[in-house]
Amino acid sequence: MSTTALPQGTLVRAPDTALKWLRRLAANYLVRRLLKALLTAFTVITLTFFLIRLLPGNPVEIYINQLIVEYSIPYHQAQDQAAALFSIDLDQPLLLQYFDYMGNLFQGDLGTSILSPGTTVSSIIARFLPWTIFSVGTSLMISFMLGILLGLLMAYRRNGLIDQALTVLASISASVPNYLVAILLVVWLGVQWKLVPIADMRGSLSPGVEPELSWAFVKDVFFHASLPMLTYVLTTLGGWMLTMKSSTIGVLGEDYVMVARAKGLKDGRIVTGYVGRNAALPLFTQLTIAIGFVVGGSLLIEGIFRYQGIGSTLLQSVQRRDYSVMQAVFLILTLSVIFANLFADILYSWIDPRIKLGDKE
Repeated sequence: MSTTALPQGTLVRAPDTALKWLRRLAANYLVRRLLKALLTAFTVITLTFFLIRLLPGNPVEIYINQLIVEYSIPYHQAQDQAAALFSIDLDQPLLLQYFDYMGNLFQGDLGTSILSPGTTVSSIIARFLPWTIFSVGTSLMISFMLGILLGLLMAYRRNGLIDQALTVLASISASVPNYLVAILLVVWLGVQWKLVPIADMRGSLSPGVEPELSWAFVKDVFFHASLPMLTYVLTTLGGWMLTMKSSTIGVLGEDYVMVARAKGLKDGRIVTGYVGRNAALPLFTQLTIAIGFVVGGSLLIEGIFRYQGIGSTLLQSVQRRDYSVMQAVFLILTLSVIFANLFADILYSWIDPRIKLGDKE
């Protein structure tokens, strides 16, 4: 062990202990996963900044064309109006724009909307994101719980009539695109059968309804979110059912299940204590990853139903080339997915005792 002499003549150990601590820290599972998550986030944020500027057109050109088409004014007049409205210098070198953006981002500043001067991007996100989290998150929980129950039923009744019928329905649910289901719901329920007032369901709240803890507010929220939620449930339920069925069939063949049956345990006890918990393990990790995509909403679903969530906000910002809003939405989606994957790894290691956080990959 090396030593270092101090002026007073005392001897202290060289920082070997610190080096060992750093090596252990670098080998730690959580630290490595966190560093990978941060590196991935930085890479995606950088790519997003440059890729969205490769889209044809820019906010000024889009606005100029809109003025010319809607109001039939000359190009130079429309250009003057756009220059007076937008506080963005698109002639600034792209690299300088990137450094400005990253500097503001590290300070927690998402910027202001290009198309709505004076409106911060944070206020736009705070206004529309909760509605998407509510509709998509609630739908995800409903489809997940139903998928587990129906998957268990399919596994216990496999090769029977119930299993065959549910397998067909689950396959259709997992294969049909969600936007097609949304269009069919609008056509069938709203136009042909007239079961729901489609025209009154636009937006996330009815005019005059204020957020408050009341039955009128809750009813109105579910009224506007009912069709988007139904679409999400119908198009995600099949995947959970098929995954749970496959996982349950695998667990039913394990030795500990046979031992439990040999002991004379009741089927209910075996399902809840042995089969269900172990079969649902892969689904919980998938659920955490799916939760990460909740904040992104669905551009097509929210657009079809005119639901005012973060998905429709992103679609409008892409159409109008509002770079600031686009970057903020992609940033939130990126971070939520990355850290959802990180949480999934931690959750799996906590649920399954065979996996240790300190193990090397």
